Amino acid sequence: MTGRLLLMSFFTLAFLLAGCNSSTRKNTQFLFPDEDSIPLSQAEQLSDEAIDDITRNISSPVEIANILQRMNVPFSNSYLASSIDASRITTSFDRALKLGILGADLGYLNMYEKTGSSIDILSSIKKLADGINVGQFFDFETLKRLSLNRSNLDSLLFLSLESYNQIDRFLREKGRSQLSALMVTGVWIEGQYLATQVLKQYPDTLLRSRVGEQKVILNDIIMLLAPYCNVSKEYTDLCRDMQELKEKYRNVKVTFTVGEPQMVEKDGALVVVQTDQSNVEMTDEQLEAIINTTEKIRNRLISNE
Repeated sequence: MTGRLLLMSFFTLAFLLAGCNSSTRKNTQFLFPDEDSIPLSQAEQLSDEAIDDITRNISSPVEIANILQRMNVPFSNSYLASSIDASRITTSFDRALKLGILGADLGYLNMYEKTGSSIDILSSIKKLADGINVGQFFDFETLKRLSLNRSNLDSLLFLSLESYNQIDRFLREKGRSQLSALMVTGVWIEGQYLATQVLKQYPDTLLRSRVGEQKVILNDIIMLLAPYCNVSKEYTDLCRDMQELKEKYRNVKVTFTVGEPQMVEKDGALVVVQTDQSNVEMTDEQLEAIINTTEKIRNRLISNE
């Protein structure tokens, strides 16, 4: 995968192979258990290092962008969260959650080099970021200029990625971890939506496996949100949504075999290549339930009601 695609894939689907690369999963083989969760009471005891590990895995670059290119999936505006109106969003909860959702959409646009179309999303992102006092991490004018110049796509992707990473670190350092958790959840749910919508229209074995693997990351999302589930009705509803989706994954079997990292030469430099492998057992009925539930949850989250 090229460096450009690696950067693209964070926002494109904010998706996993990362789950099997987590430092907490170093056994030769990891079978996701049937109960598939750490008790929610333990989530509040997560260390900063554990939270860093979870958020890094959720947002790490993966191969989804390569899969879509190999599949020759055409671009579709219908996948975008176009109903989000940043000017009508007034709560920190909605701003943080939808900041993540639009970040995933921005990556989707960039992956297909629809950079001119990303100006509106960039404007909305800036409004949402300003609303939770993290707008200083977005150099909007530079991002806008790069969006209009396709030759600078790599720079646009890097700046976009770095902006989100800085926001995540800032929120957690300032004791606003609940907003960081919401932003990460927004990125993930939109990525899950994009992947499942593509899979519904264009069945593909590899993409199907990646969707199945999200069972692991979903559990991490639930742990991130768990300390805030009783903060307000908004958080309670979101936690309930994630638990509903988790139920659809309950009987999906995911096995990871951890391989030895290999050093290979690429563009004159040595890079580490992971050799982890996964096996996903998921029926068509289970996949359909996951697709439908993901769509229902995501559409509720982007509504302006």
